[in-house]
Amino acid sequence: MMRSLIVMSLTSLTICAVPALGQAPALFVDERSTTANATGTLEGPDREVALRLSKIPSASWLAYGSPEIVEEKARDIVGRASAQGQLPVLAIYNIPYRDCALYSAGGAADSVAYHEWILGVARGIGDRSAIIILEPDGLGVIPWHRTLGGDLEGCRPEGKGEDAAARRYEELRSAIAVLSERPGVSIYLDGTGSSWLAPGEVASRLIKADVAKVSGFFLNVSNFESDGRVIPYARWVSDCIALVTRGGLDPRECPSQYSPAVFDDEKSWAATDKGYDRLFVRTGLERDPSRQKHAVIDTSRNGQGSWKPAAGRYRDPEVWCNPPGRGLGRRPSLESGNLYVDAFLWIKVPGESDGECLRGTAGPADPERGVKAPPAGQWFPAQARELIELAEPPIPAE
Repeated sequence: MMRSLIVMSLTSLTICAVPALGQAPALFVDERSTTANATGTLEGPDREVALRLSKIPSASWLAYGSPEIVEEKARDIVGRASAQGQLPVLAIYNIPYRDCALYSAGGAADSVAYHEWILGVARGIGDRSAIIILEPDGLGVIPWHRTLGGDLEGCRPEGKGEDAAARRYEELRSAIAVLSERPGVSIYLDGTGSSWLAPGEVASRLIKADVAKVSGFFLNVSNFESDGRVIPYARWVSDCIALVTRGGLDPRECPSQYSPAVFDDEKSWAATDKGYDRLFVRTGLERDPSRQKHAVIDTSRNGQGSWKPAAGRYRDPEVWCNPPGRGLGRRPSLESGNLYVDAFLWIKVPGESDGECLRGTAGPADPERGVKAPPAGQWFPAQARELIELAEPPIPAE
């Protein structure tokens, strides 16, 4: 607007991909990716930046086209990855009213069209392996949705009533029903991120969307929160889901990054950890990460953490939209070293614009950068340069 070798939730996928070795496959590096394609339109240092980024695995986005077109695209990507013994990451992004008419607006015309489109994706994947990132913002931005507290959220497309929220859940459940029949896939749902929804709020949405039938949830897509914030959040969301589904807890009782913690004081986040410890004792449950839902975390642009503009500088700072001074984060890996995290992935393609950010002004230029940014999904050379220059860990010189 993320444990080694994916031990639990991707075990069957791993064995399917490389049965002789019994090890996790490498993530797919697509020589026909949008990043690789961008090199054909760039010159000099900007082309070198894109070439360097094109050699690091990032997600392939399926976001448009007819069922037949997306079927062929999925078949091509997954087929080439399989032939190389690599594992593709597919970001599925075509749900009706996606992004609620903001910079990445679009999506299928209605639920029926979306179901047919998902069937096309499934046919293209076949029985081969893939990680599926199912609908970024799909649970964070829901049309005509009410929070656990009963507040009506901001996405209110004209001509649609509050039954639009129920349809969103139905669309996601239907997509899961179709895609989960593919034997080699591991599916993750939108878990938003550590600067967004409280764990109880997102856990309740994940449960309604059938998270029980998938591997887990993804975090930080197209966002910039640091690993130090997102990893604890992954644990809290997983714990909250377990407490609600196994212990009957009201999700509103789940501690969060906002309470008892203070969001901007990371030292205070230990209070939220202790809050979960107490809830497991109270409900008589044992915390068991091996059975709980896991996260994959987008680290494509979080090496410098999130952007904090001067207070009051912009009416709407849009801190998620092409913020200045950000860097690449941890390299994509299926070895996280964390019991709650299956993988660190580059889901948002680094170097591609978030949109023509206006930050509450009349535009057309981004007032923070002094230029008009490219439309969402198009290559943004200035941002790509920043991401490499400020990468943490650094990108080795070639």
